[in-house]
Amino acid sequence: MKKIIKRTLWGIGAVIALFVILFAWYGIHASSEVKKMSPAETGQITDSIYAIKDSFVNIYLIRSGNGYVAIDGGNSIEGIKAGLIKLKISPDDVVAILFTHTDGDHVKAISLFPKASIYISKQEEQMVTGKKSRFLFFKNSELNRAYNVLDDNQVINLLNLKIKGILVPGHTPGSMCYLINDKYLFTGDALSLKAGKISGFNKFFNMDTKTALKSISKLTNFENAEYIFTAHHGFTNNYKDAVKDWEK
Repeated sequence: MKKIIKRTLWGIGAVIALFVILFAWYGIHASSEVKKMSPAETGQITDSIYAIKDSFVNIYLIRSGNGYVAIDGGNSIEGIKAGLIKLKISPDDVVAILFTHTDGDHVKAISLFPKASIYISKQEEQMVTGKKSRFLFFKNSELNRAYNVLDDNQVINLLNLKIKGILVPGHTPGSMCYLINDKYLFTGDALSLKAGKISGFNKFFNMDTKTALKSISKLTNFENAEYIFTAHHGFTNNYKDAVKDWEK
């Protein structure tokens, strides 16, 4: 009996040790990869578009009339609040948040925007409900808010802004980019920018890099697009030059 208990305890200890090693490795690797990211500084980019830098990630705000539509929800309440104060934007004026996906660094400041409607892709809903795990058995946090779901290529109108959702699975199954007024493309973690050219996003954080690379091709043929905005690698105002060499 004592031998059985002893073996059981050794087994449990080995499993715990394995998980500690795994998470230590993941944390060190993730920290290293995050250091390679280069989000845009907080400030006004165009007459109607603003960036907030929250540690290693950007959210964007698009002004139309007296209101704003946000792309993503930030990595921390403190970081987004500081950015809003700097830009002199009231969170109550944000009428909607368009989530590119629901990883923690994109949703954590959602409580700052109590009046905002929430939008995610229909395919990303499985990440919110916990049907699909993000890593091993770890799931994304619930939004704890009512939300609207969008289909691929669905077009909606918010604050007189024409918004088209483009499904780009790979980073997560329901990652979605948003083309606004046919001119501004917000890509979240679907891709990165290197020397002004689009490139694949960091493989370490993708759930399915092969699919993610295929998805990028959906973003390279918008005739009237001018800007590309990423979540972790800044932006470019030369869409055509950024996409012209993509061959995946």
